[in-house]
Amino acid sequence: MRQQLPGSGTAGPIEWIEVSPEMTTILGRGSISAAPLPADPVVLSFDLGVAGTQPAVRIGESVDSDRLFLVVARAALLRLGGRDPNVDDGSGYHLPSELRAIALALRDPPLRGESRTVYRLAKSIELLCETIRLLRDSELAPLAAEGGLSVADTGRLMAARRMIDERWQEKLTLPTIARACGLNRAKLTSGFRDLFGCTIAEALAERRLGQASRMLLTTDHPVSSVGYANGYLNNASFARAFGRRFGVTPSGFRACGVAA
Repeated sequence: MRQQLPGSGTAGPIEWIEVSPEMTTILGRGSISAAPLPADPVVLSFDLGVAGTQPAVRIGESVDSDRLFLVVARAALLRLGGRDPNVDDGSGYHLPSELRAIALALRDPPLRGESRTVYRLAKSIELLCETIRLLRDSELAPLAAEGGLSVADTGRLMAARRMIDERWQEKLTLPTIARACGLNRAKLTSGFRDLFGCTIAEALAERRLGQASRMLLTTDHPVSSVGYANGYLNNASFARAFGRRFGVTPSGFRACGVAA
């Protein structure tokens, strides 16, 4: 279900999408008095980084600005694996590229008519579930606190993270990432650890090993080919890294998956 409501100011008409009795998506700015909001709602707001603002996702804010909002019943959020927000959640998290892409597709769907409505419903659910997953797995980086990393350096570090997220299959090195993001190696190394709680090498390994684990379960490629496809130049280094991450060899992981 979708409806446009009269907006206010220059932000244009507000739109809402009733995903279910427990969730409503709101886009734009204006009065939401006619929108069907769930009982005991939790608000997830998405600032998409237009007009020079920092892309961010915040939890527990009111619907009072020109952003994209998911208004979800607290009981539904907890049932789906989310956490009950507290007063500190309003500080927000950096919006990663994969969540931003989903939110932009939801805001500006490439379809018309009934298919547009169905598409937006699906994207609303996808955005909620992916946000919950990233929060649960501690993969969302908190926005820099006052007095911490500068906005400019935070943006450069987020660019480094996006580079890893999107180009992890390439031979990425510290000097390569530092040059691409406009940071020296020392600031990149320390800032990345401060912001994301892991090293560059650990972030790359997480991406590569995650994809390798999926390939082991969904393809019959030899283990050595899976390792090479995910950036490991020999089977021994792949097996060591995989064992540290999953506590089992790649062959053992595949065997367990087949048995399950």
